[in-house]
Amino acid sequence: MAQLRASFQEELRELEELLDVQGDLVLRSVRAAVEALVTRDPELADEVIAFDDEVDARYYAIEEGIQSLLARQTPVAADLRLVLAVLHDNLHLERMADYCVTIAKLTKLVEGIAQDATLLEGFEEMGRRLEEMIRVSLDSFAARNLEQAEALVHLDDLVDRANRRVVGHVLELGGDPERREWGLRMIIVSRCLERIGDHAVDIGEQTAYLVTGEFREFTDASHPGPPGTTPREL
Repeated sequence: MAQLRASFQEELRELEELLDVQGDLVLRSVRAAVEALVTRDPELADEVIAFDDEVDARYYAIEEGIQSLLARQTPVAADLRLVLAVLHDNLHLERMADYCVTIAKLTKLVEGIAQDATLLEGFEEMGRRLEEMIRVSLDSFAARNLEQAEALVHLDDLVDRANRRVVGHVLELGGDPERREWGLRMIIVSRCLERIGDHAVDIGEQTAYLVTGEFREFTDASHPGPPGTTPREL
């Protein structure tokens, strides 16, 4: 029995290590997606799109590892919470990478259209904030640090404010239809970045669940969407 327990704990550690590697891959995707957008680099955008295959491979590896573990073991209490938290965090990271792909595709679509310096500065700021949020979310999970996880609410507010500034600036854009088209696509980019931040907060919520045994939303990080949607729904 003791040997089985030791093997189970080792598999849990391996899953957490895989999740940490997945987090590093997503950080690279976020950084590259923002850089491709700001520098108008279609080749880098293509790399972001292709790189998603590696993120997906890690996602499926973690998911299969969890399925295999649950098929052979029956975790309870804290161990079960950890397995479920890893499962959810894996999904949140994969979704972040998907948003990076969307940003990269939009970057390619507007490659030849004149850009707006104010918007690009806003995206650079959001990118820096998101990298910090992803690091904090993963570090808080690894350390089981509830206070650090709750700090994501403040960081998310900064991203949300930047998103609102971007949208407000786009609405003020005049000029030719091509410029307006670029601005509208940039609203989608900004929304993608904002949603990456929401997923980082979700990882923080999983940390809180792991530490306390109770799931709760960090309600300050939730914002109402359009009529008929739930908070933080895309």
